[in-house]
Amino acid sequence: MPNQFFSPEGDLENYFVTEYWLIDQYVGDELWAWGIGSAGRLGNGVTTGRISTPVTTFAGGTNWKQVEADFHVVAIKTDGTLWTWGQPGNGRLGNGATTGSISTPVTTFSGGTNWKQVSSGISNTAAIKTDGTLWVWGSGTFGVLGDAQQSDRSTPVTTFSGGTNWKQVSVGTFYTAAIKTDGTLWTWGYGGSGRLGNASTVSVSTPVTTFAGGTNWKQVRAGSNHTAAIKTDGTLWTWGNGGNGRLGNASTVSVSTPVTTFAGGTNWKQVGTFSDTMVSIKTDGTLWTWGYGLNGRLGNAVISGDTSTPITTFAGGTNWKQVSGGGSHTAAIKTDGTLWLWGPGGADGALGNAQVTNRLTPVTTFAGGTNWKQVSSGDSCTVAVFSGTTPDLPIS
Repeated sequence: MPNQFFSPEGDLENYFVTEYWLIDQYVGDELWAWGIGSAGRLGNGVTTGRISTPVTTFAGGTNWKQVEADFHVVAIKTDGTLWTWGQPGNGRLGNGATTGSISTPVTTFSGGTNWKQVSSGISNTAAIKTDGTLWVWGSGTFGVLGDAQQSDRSTPVTTFSGGTNWKQVSVGTFYTAAIKTDGTLWTWGYGGSGRLGNASTVSVSTPVTTFAGGTNWKQVRAGSNHTAAIKTDGTLWTWGNGGNGRLGNASTVSVSTPVTTFAGGTNWKQVGTFSDTMVSIKTDGTLWTWGYGLNGRLGNAVISGDTSTPITTFAGGTNWKQVSGGGSHTAAIKTDGTLWLWGPGGADGALGNAQVTNRLTPVTTFAGGTNWKQVSSGDSCTVAVFSGTTPDLPIS
């Protein structure tokens, strides 16, 4: 069936959250967007208005692979090209522009066609190539670009001294976190609230790693002022601002080194985080949330109330595959290809269900079918890859 990818161990995985970069068995992947269209973030040639159901008018073809949204959107195709659109302030689009709006995807990157994974933040972008090099551009405030400078960059630059074995990167609010193929975890940029996890609150402009948790980090997600990461042993670790219980360790105190006191076991698979809420999926397919609960952010049918430990009360079953928290709403995909959203994004149309009301529990009313592949919830918008159904190779 569509959307399946196999790791060397034979596990069925979503291609962009596993530690392996795998081959798509199907072609014709479309890119869809909905929500607020200001600054051209929907990529459909419009810079105003609101769209409350998914639309696809991208001129760039139907071979999209991975997408991520924040105040701007970045995406990679299966041919290795990297595309950006939205508000180019601080050079965050990487195409040499710093003003105006780009309402259709653009690619003017001089770095080749071997881009592998990309992450967008409020004002900057980071991406990894297949050769293991790590590239950054946009705002240089607090040293978030990791190039020992604090200047803005409107085209990708790489001056990292840490080698060419970068595996996965995530951009937060004025800081960046990344994992190498050797399992080490590195952070740089703004150090407030201990979000760098290096036992300090001081900002740094080059990557640092002082994590006591070993060298078996698998996936990391940077948020607004806190960070979450999963190890290969399935444990989930958090650090940074502890307000609203977002660290999930039964406390609201901020910490500057990784902590793990989750009662939910050691089978965490993928984690997403945004301003003050956390979302994560386990290997058993259950979906868990914690932190700030206002306007249904936790998806547990409660309009308000924080929780400082992970909870799961979703009625949608135990077949969750990929989750994204961004802006103020959450989006998640199940193994059956259905796409679900919840939280306070209704007024923006970001929930994509043709409504403008908030949702306290996951909802799915998408007309686009049941073969959604990857989703990213951004600031007042949502973008997702819709899988093609034509095999690129014969399937026995």
